[in-house]
Amino acid sequence: MDVEKNHHQAGRRVLEMVANAIIGKDTEILQVFLAILARGHILLEDIPGVGKTTLALAFSKALNLEYSRMQFTPDVLPSDVTGFSIYNKETGQMDYSRGAVICNLFLADELNRATSRTQSALLEAMEEGQVTVDGISHPIPKPFIVIATQNPVGAAGTQLLPDSQMDRFMVRLSLGFPSHEDEVTLLKRKQDVNLLDQVTPIMNSNALEIMRGEVDSTHVHPDIYNYIVALVGATRRHPDVLSGASPRASIALTAISKALAYLQGRDYVIPKDIAPLFYITLAHRLLLRPGAENDGITTQQVLSNIMQSVRAPQPV
Repeated sequence: MDVEKNHHQAGRRVLEMVANAIIGKDTEILQVFLAILARGHILLEDIPGVGKTTLALAFSKALNLEYSRMQFTPDVLPSDVTGFSIYNKETGQMDYSRGAVICNLFLADELNRATSRTQSALLEAMEEGQVTVDGISHPIPKPFIVIATQNPVGAAGTQLLPDSQMDRFMVRLSLGFPSHEDEVTLLKRKQDVNLLDQVTPIMNSNALEIMRGEVDSTHVHPDIYNYIVALVGATRRHPDVLSGASPRASIALTAISKALAYLQGRDYVIPKDIAPLFYITLAHRLLLRPGAENDGITTQQVLSNIMQSVRAPQPV
């Protein structure tokens, strides 16, 4: 059975619209949108200047979402993210002043430049869709999506995100440099217009929530569940992995596979939906054994080995 056509077609138009602003990165655009449909958060790890911020802005415009951006620096405080309470002399009450995270799409720019305390302020928002200030919880409007960027580990002024926060991101992506031809196209098009001006709304937050509900309803056969658990479980037993992926990785891989099936016009997941999403969903959750990198072992190699060694279910 095919999924509802109007929303499926709207999703395709969103991808085409965002591609007007981000040239030559159709695969990465698709992966970000899949994570959004799967109710996930996205971590973009790359050098400055390759379009990470533009990508987030383009999605906020195409999806017509309330957008907020914060540049994370060492002097950013947790209250800047979550908000704070301030005394109102007229009422004698403490009023909540909302923080930057109270929006639909929050861009946490260069997250790994902030202090650990400020980084952790995002955890409750990402996991529970709310912030707690002075013991009072404040809901964040739905949909809520975090797109965080970080500079490569080891860059000046950066520090590692804790494992608990890395695990909150459904996927980790890298845009990378454009090809020669795409960069030439970028230069030519930038002469005439701001590429973001070519991005117009395709849907709104209500339509996105409906699409997310349809993704949630995508059918997963028991054999597919077993396949996903076998793949993630293999990371915990691999000799080159010190710390494997948690059940949260299994949940994430299932959800984003359902999103891919949905965009391809199906209301059921097949094994081929899982393979192209395995690396971006699992790589940032693994910790290789000490000395693995010195031996030439990479996370990509480990995950490729697991994908090849775990047998996919055969269609009936």
